[in-house]
Amino acid sequence: MNYQHAQTPVPTSVPFPFSSNTFSADVSIETALKIAGLQAKLDKRLGPEYISQRPGPGGGPKLTYVEGWKVINLANEVFGFNGWASNIVNITVDYLDTNEETQRVNVGVSAIVRVTLRDGVFREDVGYGAVENVKGKGMALDKCKKEAVTDAIKRTFRTFGNVLGNCLYDKTYCKEVLKMPIPVVRWFRLFKLHFIDTSIAQIRQKSAP
Repeated sequence: MNYQHAQTPVPTSVPFPFSSNTFSADVSIETALKIAGLQAKLDKRLGPEYISQRPGPGGGPKLTYVEGWKVINLANEVFGFNGWASNIVNITVDYLDTNEETQRVNVGVSAIVRVTLRDGVFREDVGYGAVENVKGKGMALDKCKKEAVTDAIKRTFRTFGNVLGNCLYDKTYCKEVLKMPIPVVRWFRLFKLHFIDTSIAQIRQKSAP
């Protein structure tokens, strides 16, 4: 199903949407077009190649999600690699229980992450990470913190629009897109791979004792 929107004429100047007083600052046509172009990107829904599924908790329905690295790649495509930044606002260990007999631990960690765009607009959201019956507090905490931060980044980005994951909250869309075949992408033909400089490698090999 294709979704089309009627084009609206862009006025010579429009109120700047991020100003404290939207009627006191105008932006140029060029800026308005950039904002409109960015909004058009954010409104797009994800294709099936971006979507993954995993079993739900307690054997419930499958959960539909986008992997963290894919969300970051999408953010770089939409905003530019230098068009956004993230920082951890807060991270809290909610519980850390140790079994005295087995010395295995259960850990739960929550994190709040802020994503700020180049123009100063920002969003925040919370993420969570948990592990059960893991040997070693250090390993458990490390895994939970990373999981919580990744989850928070994903949840924060989805507030910007469909293409960054918000479309997955539309159950009708998820049901239909999961029926679509995943296109085969020949990554090695589409993208150049970075290899070590062979000349340097050969020099090191020759100079090795």
